[in-house]
This record gives sequence, C-alpha cells and structure tokens, in this order.
Amino acid sequence: MLYLLHGTDQKKAREKLHKLTDSLRAKKPDAGFFILDIDNFSEAKIDELTGGQGLFSDKYIVVLDRLLEDKEVKEIVLKKIKELGESENVFMMIEEKLDKKTLGKFEKRAEKVLFFDSVEKKPANVFDTGVGMIATGEFKIFSIADAFAGKDKKRLWSLLQESKMRNIPPEEVHGIIIWSVRSMLLARDANSAGEARLKPFVFNKSKRNAENFKEEELEKISSELVSIYHDARRGIVDMDVGLEKLMLRI
Repeated sequence: MLYLLHGTDQKKAREKLHKLTDSLRAKKPDAGFFILDIDNFSEAKIDELTGGQGLFSDKYIVVLDRLLEDKEVKEIVLKKIKELGESENVFMMIEEKLDKKTLGKFEKRAEKVLFFDSVEKKPANVFDTGVGMIATGEFKIFSIADAFAGKDKKRLWSLLQESKMRNIPPEEVHGIIIWSVRSMLLARDANSAGEARLKPFVFNKSKRNAENFKEEELEKISSELVSIYHDARRGIVDMDVGLEKLMLRI
C-alpha cells in the first residue's frame, strides 16, 4: 500500500505524515517501522521491505523521505512503484516538487495522494532550547545522527529537544541513531564501501566518525539501543527518557 504526500509546504506535509504514521502504528503496534532517505537507501533494502515481513511482526510501515531528489534513486523507485502499491506493507512517501509525469505515475498506483501547497514563504521563527536559538524551518532528522557521531553533546541535546517540540516520534530518532551506529560498525571493519555494503558517501563519513569512538564503545551503545527498544515496547522504560540518558553519556 502506497501513500504520497507532496508539495512545497513541507511543514504541513510532515505534520500530516507524523499523524498518519502515529495512527498506523497505534493500530499495528507490532509492525516494524523504517525510514529510508538518500543516505541509507539501497535497492536491496527496498526489495526486502516491499515483499518481506518482520521477524517479530507481520507488517512493515516504511517512510520514504524525499528519495526522488536523487536521479539514480528516483529511477529505482519508479521502477518499483507497482510493487510498492501492491505490497502488503505500508509505504508513506514524502516529496517536495514532482514533475507532472512522475506525479501521474503515483496517482495510478497510490492509495492516496495528498498535496500541500505553500503560497507564501514566511520568515522562520525561532525558539530557545536553553543552549541557543533554533530556527523552526525544516528539521533534518539526520542532524541528530551527525551530532551523535561527532560526539557533540551540546548540539545533540539541543536537537533532541527540538525533535520533541516538533512531535517527532522517539522511535524515529532511535532508528536514525541505531542506523548511524551500525553504519559506523560496518565501515570501521571494512576496507571499502562495497565490502561494507554501504554507499560510498555513507561509508567514508561513517569510517571517519567511527574514529571518535573506542573500539568497544560502539558495540556497547548498539547493545544499549537494542535494550531501550525492547524495554520501551514492554513498558519498562520511556523511549524518550532512555534515549536522552544514553545520548548524554556519550
């Protein structure tokens, strides 16, 4: 099943995206949840999510975040649009600008297409996080992974607070951080992007970032992230709190 949210008003589009994903996850609490963007996309991954099922769940909910902005990735996604539309799993695509031909392809295959138009761009407002002023323009969730990988504790805490104010689900933040950890582990122990099965850009970046951590440190963080996930699902710990405590210890 495929949903498309697009248009220049990305604030409204993302608000709607979060409402839809929250609603789906409430209805399907055991569903696996994934976010794919340009940095972590691969054809193998989209094939796995299109036809696969989770080890502990029978459905996936997948957010495809502005993948069509990359020409190579766009070709892959459009080639698989039929499979996305017919999949038992749910795919939520968010894009900004789409040409008429591309939009037409999605309108034929998507369960629903939602358009969010921005007539006028207003200056960004700001809010005070306690450690500085943050603009309320479009929030790049991968900036959290960058701050974590760079061990920039002050910026990381600030971004975590901003994600809360924007009502970004902590599961999304958890997913981004654990992806960053696993990418660093793969890159650290590999000699090439192909060996690590990562894109060259992600491989080189992760290889550099891995140098910020001691050899056993990444394994320990990865283990703690897995524990936080399972404990949160059992109601033992609040994921928000668990993540914040872990991030402040790096």
